[in-house]
Amino acid sequence: MLIKVFGAAVQGIDALVVTIEVNCTQGIRFFLVGLPDAAVKESHERIVSAVQHNGYKFPRRQIVINMAPADIRKEGSAYDLPLAVGILASAELIKPDKLSQYMIMGELSLDGSILPIKGALPIAIKAREDGFKGLIVPQANVKEAAVVNNLDVYGVGNIREVIEFFNDERVLSPTVIDTRKEFYQQQCEFDLDFEDVKGQENVKRAFEVAAAGGHNLIMIGPPGAGKSMMAKRIASIMPPLTLQEALETTKIHSVAGKMERGSSLLSQRPFRAPHHTISSVALVGGGAFPQPGEISLAHNGVLFLDELPPASLMLVASMNPCPCGYYNHPEKKCICPPGSVLKYLNRISGPLLDRIDIQIEIVPVPFEKMADSRPGEPSAVIRERVIRARDIQAERFKDIPGVYCNAQMNTKLLNRFAQPDELGKERLKDAMKRFGLSARAYDRILKVARTIADLAGSENVLSVHIAEAINYRNLDRENWAG
Repeated sequence: MLIKVFGAAVQGIDALVVTIEVNCTQGIRFFLVGLPDAAVKESHERIVSAVQHNGYKFPRRQIVINMAPADIRKEGSAYDLPLAVGILASAELIKPDKLSQYMIMGELSLDGSILPIKGALPIAIKAREDGFKGLIVPQANVKEAAVVNNLDVYGVGNIREVIEFFNDERVLSPTVIDTRKEFYQQQCEFDLDFEDVKGQENVKRAFEVAAAGGHNLIMIGPPGAGKSMMAKRIASIMPPLTLQEALETTKIHSVAGKMERGSSLLSQRPFRAPHHTISSVALVGGGAFPQPGEISLAHNGVLFLDELPPASLMLVASMNPCPCGYYNHPEKKCICPPGSVLKYLNRISGPLLDRIDIQIEIVPVPFEKMADSRPGEPSAVIRERVIRARDIQAERFKDIPGVYCNAQMNTKLLNRFAQPDELGKERLKDAMKRFGLSARAYDRILKVARTIADLAGSENVLSVHIAEAINYRNLDRENWAG
């Protein structure tokens, strides 16, 4: 009997419908075609064990399975459940009436329990797009998939539940999630807060400016100065994710298998901090079977690269000022030989440095500040200012496709929205000459100054805004490294 069951293959962050055709005839052989990988081919043994362990008889007949489209590689163990359902239906152990209405995915354990899969969210989106009535997924993935509305999503824990459901012997209840309620409830819950940071007011201000304008930022300072501690808190002051951003981000994490069990939409901006020895493929994604890298996982959030010189790309980064780590330290003496500081800094390529708007030097907090028991300004207060500044930018760029924050302005937009007053122009001209700032720093200063003006609620970019922006270009100064 020829039966068709439907699953999905995840390609990138989207899914493609896979039709599983099963035909049971006389004989004893088993054929699985349609470009399956080793994990899919091994499903036969898992299916046999799962079916028999739950009291059903695995059909001793010739079974031919085709996974269409045949030119798309089928990867992973998530096809176990639809393959099992197709085999049992073809052997007339499952009623075929409802099979065409549902997409099915899940990995089988030898005892028939159903294990979690990757990509449940894009699979659910595809199921709705193609008009399926429902989706059957492992219980661990049900909240993630149930984010998609107008689709009945069933979470199952054992193959017996699926068999009985299709044989009308069990009623499954679809999981219903109030996506908006859950999403907005969790948006302001952060484990790390800037109120725990002692001192470092100039650095916290730089973080506020970076979050308000979407600017890349690098911190340079000795070990123990608090670079990583503050970087981990930047997500707490960034604007809340929109539902669209949350959906995009969740799809990426779902495909990568990074979703926590029982979670639905990601409600907070991701913070990714890969080790500086990470490989290029792990950082940017790809590989023989392409997977999202750390850059993709940081989409709509923060990518923090600690000890930048060995890495090749950044969003928020930190580094020591020299090989020994104590150049410009207020108390400890640098022991690096002459020229080594500049050589160390030159490990950051010019094109990379060109994409960093804010360069801030950080020094250790003095004892008096650390001993102060009073809490600092909380992230929630800083975040309110950031959101107000982003609202100003949203209104400014509402008619400009692809631009939603100051960091994305091109030269034309800078000329339109970020030209300083006459005193500001003079101050910028003087700084370019006095500090030996590069030409590439000019646009960066204007972008950051525009953000500082937005934080101040100023329609125009004033001299004071230019002055603060100039202070965030430490690494561009010709004499910084001696």
